[in-house]
Amino acid sequence: MRTVGFSIGRVLIMILTIVFVCFVICSVILFHPDEPGIDVRQQAQLKSIDTALELFKNERDNYPPSDAFDEDGMDYCGAMKLCEAIMGQDLMGYHPDTVFRRDGTNGKDKILYPDASLLSKEAYRANLSVRKGPYLPVDNANPYRLKDLYDNVGPFDGNDYVICDTWKVVKHRATGKKVGMPVLYYKANTSKTAHDVNDPNNPENIYNYKDNHALLALGVPGKPGLKHPLYEDPKILYEIACDHRANAPIRPKRADTFILLSAGTDGLYGTKDDITNFEFRWKRK
Repeated sequence: MRTVGFSIGRVLIMILTIVFVCFVICSVILFHPDEPGIDVRQQAQLKSIDTALELFKNERDNYPPSDAFDEDGMDYCGAMKLCEAIMGQDLMGYHPDTVFRRDGTNGKDKILYPDASLLSKEAYRANLSVRKGPYLPVDNANPYRLKDLYDNVGPFDGNDYVICDTWKVVKHRATGKKVGMPVLYYKANTSKTAHDVNDPNNPENIYNYKDNHALLALGVPGKPGLKHPLYEDPKILYEIACDHRANAPIRPKRADTFILLSAGTDGLYGTKDDITNFEFRWKRK
């Protein structure tokens, strides 16, 4: 059984998150009553994820990575690492020994997210007692396995979870319930200096579009042949995130933190109805 201190801490986190979400919803309603491009629920969800990532950073002194692969070169992209950081690979909180591997180990001989049925009750409770989070309630986070969304999960493990947005554009393959598309997560590489809107492959770019590119390659669930504009043209990510207020050289918004991206009501990444964790006004050239 988890310690009392952990339980109290978890309750406080939940309360703070709920209060913060309520504040965001009220703010959006009060200050943007006539702006049709703002979806209150989606903005609130991204704000909740923002807060959860700050809680993660307080524990680890950094945000979770968003690289396309794990240290063994297995496909484990930014959206999946986001879910592990906030919820854990089994939605029971992340393990402090994680190095964000797809196999759920510490890279040595330790299984961080064991199957409860394979352990004694005492061993499983001991594992849970060291976990951190989850930083969002499951209902707010909308976590779903990839195999619940896609017919073909490509290079990924279909059992891996992603956090989905609030739009109901995908039919759950098992239940038929309408659910959202994965929220994409890109961590800023603060050792880099560029935001090249003309060359997404510039090695000095602070943000790397490849972090979620293999996920975009899976296409749109239920719509064979339809491709995401962001997959076909990665420049879109840099155009959306460009901070036009900054002086030369061009810089991205949130240059020292992270980007969250929802596909919006059309379920397509890289269109004008996308929603991010920063304000943007963008029209495809």
